[in-house]
Amino acid sequence: MSTSATSHRPTATRKHPVYRGIRCRSGKWVSEISEPRKTTRIWLGTYPTPEMAAAAYDVAALALKGGDAVLNFPDLAWSYPVPSSPEPALIRRAAEAGAEFVKSSAGGLIGGEFVDEDAIFRMPNLLADMAEGMMISPPPPAVAGNDYRPAVESSDSDDLWSY
Repeated sequence: MSTSATSHRPTATRKHPVYRGIRCRSGKWVSEISEPRKTTRIWLGTYPTPEMAAAAYDVAALALKGGDAVLNFPDLAWSYPVPSSPEPALIRRAAEAGAEFVKSSAGGLIGGEFVDEDAIFRMPNLLADMAEGMMISPPPPAVAGNDYRPAVESSDSDDLWSY
């Protein structure tokens, strides 16, 4: 009774069920991408989380395929670093930077965790300022003889507070 050596052996690596271009190897996540019109692949690195490896793949996919690339996180494409040329070493460095970006500042966008918009947009107190702006009270109603409205007002346009 002969069996193939590879037929029942568990695989050492496994693809992620959702993210493209990554797989689990020895408890860590690795990422690589095929170069267009070549048989070679660019190694993008080993990462502790699947999201970081997927972001590294996205950076490389954008560098090699441009706007036609299918991305794991299309909403983050604007934030990814862009290598100056499609050389594997530059793509690898940009991919590592993209993975670090996901780890440090955009984890909440991906994993459903808290997102610090103040840090992402470099606008201290962004949410507090927006909330304060929404809580401004309307002006007091006009009292006979003491109208707060400007003297020139068109009858065909409504005041913001007239509703």
